[in-house]
Amino acid sequence: MTARLIIQLAGLLGALSVGIGAFGAHGLRAMLTVTNRLETFETAVRYQFYHVLALLAIGILYQVRPELRGLGTVAWLWLGGMLIFSGSLYVLCLTGITKLGAITPIGGLLLIAGWVMVFVVAMRQL
Repeated sequence: MTARLIIQLAGLLGALSVGIGAFGAHGLRAMLTVTNRLETFETAVRYQFYHVLALLAIGILYQVRPELRGLGTVAWLWLGGMLIFSGSLYVLCLTGITKLGAITPIGGLLLIAGWVMVFVVAMRQL
């Protein structure tokens, strides 16, 4: 993954995070409150947005230091983690399909693996 693509994805996913968060806070609040899923939805948005900001930082670092090839792997891990972690929670909140909760930890593990990869890149290449 290139630095440019990482930064572009951060921009798109950042906009999506704000949109989803606003939709949840305004358009879905009543439904999420009734189903007792508001906190879960907010967790999904929060983790997505945290990792969008981290993705942006990684993209900028990769632009400045293109020899840090492992940063592309970090981006893929976080992208997959956001999709599976936050995505499964969004679907759970909107559909009530609780079986999707079983894959949420996989997304969490991908997010963690991305952070471990940041550590590895720093140890080996900085």
